[in-house]
Amino acid sequence: MYQGKRILGLITARGGSKGIPRKNLVEVGGKPLIGWTIDAARNSKLLDRLVLSSDDEEIVAVAHALGCEIPFMRPPELAADESGSAEVVLDCLHRLPGYDYLVLLQPTSPMRTVDDIDGAIRACLDSQAPACVSVCDVEESPFWMYTLEANGGLKPILANRYARRQELPPVYVLNGAVYVADTRWFATNRGFLGEGTVAYVMPRGRSLDIDTPADLQAFRQHLDANG
Repeated sequence: MYQGKRILGLITARGGSKGIPRKNLVEVGGKPLIGWTIDAARNSKLLDRLVLSSDDEEIVAVAHALGCEIPFMRPPELAADESGSAEVVLDCLHRLPGYDYLVLLQPTSPMRTVDDIDGAIRACLDSQAPACVSVCDVEESPFWMYTLEANGGLKPILANRYARRQELPPVYVLNGAVYVADTRWFATNRGFLGEGTVAYVMPRGRSLDIDTPADLQAFRQHLDANG
């Protein structure tokens, strides 16, 4: 609890995964990928409850063994490739009413720390914002990006008034690590991005979002390099 608000942590992990089969259960650094998120969330000082939404019995069993609560199974229609996270969150809020804020944590962001989780919650509530999303800066600025026209010509995505890299304004991208929202606002907005959403800035080094085997290898290499 923070500022008298009841805060629910939600980990989402469906069984299907095309890029990396059984991705959430792949062992990395001595534990399944989902374990990194569960461990960070369980150490939060601000989450009142941590639950898992999954359609997969094996993921449920592993998460339960790691200390995550599973109060319900996700219905199959919310576990398809085209299923959106908003519908999964709304399903959870419908089943578990009475919380003021929800924090969505995806297992594909294993380098997110407990300080990132609690930092995003504080950023949201301290600023009295309806929602907060984690972001990181980008390596390549969109001010220097182009699309190709039919004749092969370059068309800038944004008007570029900057001649040197040092003059470019800071630009950020969602890194997928932490999403926080007022539950009533989310039910109306059906998403974490909207009028009033604030950012919690994370370093690029903790912003790995695992989607491909190369991403998984990058995480393994990070763990090897850092003991």
